[in-house]
Amino acid sequence: MKLSEVDKSKLSPGMLQYVNIKENNMDVILFFRLGDFYEMFFEDAYTASRELELTLTGKNAGLEERIPMCGIPYHAVNMYLEKLIDKGYKVAICEQVEDPKSAKGVVKREVIQVVSKGTVMNSESLNEKDNNYIGRIIDLNYAYIISYADLSTGEFNSLMIDHDDRVISEVLSLELREIIVKSTFDKNVLNTLKNKYKLNTSIFDIEENTLEYEYIYKDLDERYKAGIIHLLSYLLNTQKRSLSHLQKVNIKKNNEYLKMDVHTRRNLELTESLRLKSRNYSLLWLLDKTKTAMGGRLLKNWIENPLVDKDEINKRYDIIEKLLEEFILKDELKNLLFNVYDLERLVGRISYGNTNGRDLLQLKSSLKVLPEIKEILNKIEFHETIETLDDLYNLLEKSIDEDAPITIKEGGVIKSGYNEELDSLKINRSSGKDFVINMEEEERKRTGIKNLKVGYNKVFGYYIEVSKGNIGLIKDEYNYERKQTLANCERYVTPLLKEKEALILGAEEKIITLEYNLFVEIRDIVKTYSSRIQKIAKTIAEIDVLQSLSTVAEENGYIRPNLTDERKLIIKDNRHPVVEKVLDGEFVPNDIMMDENVDILIITGPNMAGKSTYMREVVITAIMAQIGSFVPASECTIPVFDKIFTRIGASDDLVSGDSTFMVEMKEANAALTNATENSLIIFDELGRGTATYDGLSLAQSIIEYIHNNIKCKTLFSTHYHELTKLENHFKKIKNVHVSAIEENGKVTFLHKIKDGSIDKSYGIHVAKLANLPEPLINRANEILSSYENKKIEVKTQMSFEFEEKKKENEVEEEIKKINPLEMTPIEALNKLFELKKKVDK
Repeated sequence: MKLSEVDKSKLSPGMLQYVNIKENNMDVILFFRLGDFYEMFFEDAYTASRELELTLTGKNAGLEERIPMCGIPYHAVNMYLEKLIDKGYKVAICEQVEDPKSAKGVVKREVIQVVSKGTVMNSESLNEKDNNYIGRIIDLNYAYIISYADLSTGEFNSLMIDHDDRVISEVLSLELREIIVKSTFDKNVLNTLKNKYKLNTSIFDIEENTLEYEYIYKDLDERYKAGIIHLLSYLLNTQKRSLSHLQKVNIKKNNEYLKMDVHTRRNLELTESLRLKSRNYSLLWLLDKTKTAMGGRLLKNWIENPLVDKDEINKRYDIIEKLLEEFILKDELKNLLFNVYDLERLVGRISYGNTNGRDLLQLKSSLKVLPEIKEILNKIEFHETIETLDDLYNLLEKSIDEDAPITIKEGGVIKSGYNEELDSLKINRSSGKDFVINMEEEERKRTGIKNLKVGYNKVFGYYIEVSKGNIGLIKDEYNYERKQTLANCERYVTPLLKEKEALILGAEEKIITLEYNLFVEIRDIVKTYSSRIQKIAKTIAEIDVLQSLSTVAEENGYIRPNLTDERKLIIKDNRHPVVEKVLDGEFVPNDIMMDENVDILIITGPNMAGKSTYMREVVITAIMAQIGSFVPASECTIPVFDKIFTRIGASDDLVSGDSTFMVEMKEANAALTNATENSLIIFDELGRGTATYDGLSLAQSIIEYIHNNIKCKTLFSTHYHELTKLENHFKKIKNVHVSAIEENGKVTFLHKIKDGSIDKSYGIHVAKLANLPEPLINRANEILSSYENKKIEVKTQMSFEFEEKKKENEVEEEIKKINPLEMTPIEALNKLFELKKKVDK
């Protein structure tokens, strides 16, 4: 049965309430609270039962046919909610919003929150070292504005980019979990994001009143405001609560960071390895020695957004250097940071209203170590200092019980000594419970029943339990009143026990209510410190990242780069930091020598010899240098690059139907179109995805174009050995090769870069190492020998030309020798037949 088929006039009052709420939330799965369960009905029940592997049942709702239903226990909601959100669904939580005791008719219910991938607040569902961004895209016709926020931390950003391809790349680079657009948004872009990249998208046209949050976007350019206000409207509409922890928007300017598209970041495995699709064996995995969640998130942000401001980069170097010198202080700092919890997300939960006593204890533990951290920051002359918030620490120290439970509505949250009324109620409760404990012994003496027990449960309250065999010992004068009969015993109450029960339970109820109210008061006081705690969190995150980079530098022998304004890229003994770490044997370091007279390195060498690793280590060193990290080398003089482009590896884009070659050409075009003379380009065997002559021609023309027009530092590896002749005709092209030794038909890769070119790829040797069949290897060598006898000449755009030798046509030659006047008709016919056979052949 479908919801649209229901005759609402026949529904029971409870189901009518459900249907009315559901009709306003058709694009979500509705969790409808009924007692201790969240129930789902109609299409939601079919979906949830399938996705959550729940039993699909039915419910009488006043109709002739039972309606489909399934449900989950309310206390396990987070587990089921997380599963649905991960599968891309949005879930509306519908709760009772009035006390059932005072309700007249059906208890009032409302949707209190809509949860989606971009609005998750439950810490168990979030990766502590990843941001959880939700974004809004606005099309200005000439540019796009992307506004994005992390609801869990309060971070809010906005940036402007130009064309369609870049907006998609930027959305992927930002790792937005959910995208909000208006119904007028470009359907082609939206469908690409939704269908090709499987991103959660929502159409939303409502404009909420956001004046309360004007501080977020006040004084900004009007173009940015529209997107920010619309994203705020969506968050307010779906979260239905105060979002006072949201911070002032940071306008991200393109010229402040090293630009890398999503393909470059993936190719270089900066934050995720290609094979494992996880942090393991990525650059982030290597550099992450952070002790706090905030530091972990910031490190990822730094890796994805290296700086281009030389002064700011050097400030980071200075602190790393200071920490290396003051290694005792660094170790103390690491130990202190380990005690700092995720302040950003704690503030988020506190402001959001879903915090508990343990969250406040984590905040207190974090505040406790701030004075010592502040002292260390002063000693190392860190550019930021921190508040210690002693008054807030003292409040939490005297108010929140060290054993506070996760729940806040069952008591046990507030310390004794914080509130006189609460202490008095606890004394009354305690005295009542002491009386009950003593009553058991007294009743045993009074009745002579040695196994008599005084017990308690939530359903029947306090009772006196007597086994069946001792029921005859109970006399009327004891005033025992039967309360419950069980198989092997009877349970009784007495007027005195009832009186004490009322005292204990009355005190218990008052304690729970008072503790909750006190907790809310404390939480609201903490909330007033939100912006100050967020500022502390930023400083803690920054020093945590710098100590992490310092630790990695110390452990691996990294050195401080020398940033230069000259066009020099000089790195000695450069290593690939990740490969070095995971390699079983010893990593072979290499130099890269590109002074003002060298813009392009053409790299040749055997397969598997290390050309790709060499190029990757150069570009990763450049990125490390610009995030402010020390680098894996013995010496490094490097310019500040504005953009990095890579084309590494072969991969079809099956979703769009693009072949390997088309992907190559698109990525090459992105580099050639957008690179400047201050950029860095890495091309690994470009042109191999098509026929040899086509690929060679394209590769050469691309090299010439970069040399003559862009003039940026470029590393170009190739198996087209003909390209090495370009060094003789272009003044800023240089050949290098990865060396190998061939002895007795066996090849040894030295992984060492040397000047000059090499004229063999040793591909067949690699095939032999891969254990291809020996007859196949022998045949390949035969074919190779025949090909090696043919040479391909290279033409350039320079003044010289290579003349092509024209092959004379054999038939044409014979025709030239024929004199038709000296031939008989039959001889002419036979000659024509002979020539025709040669042509056909």
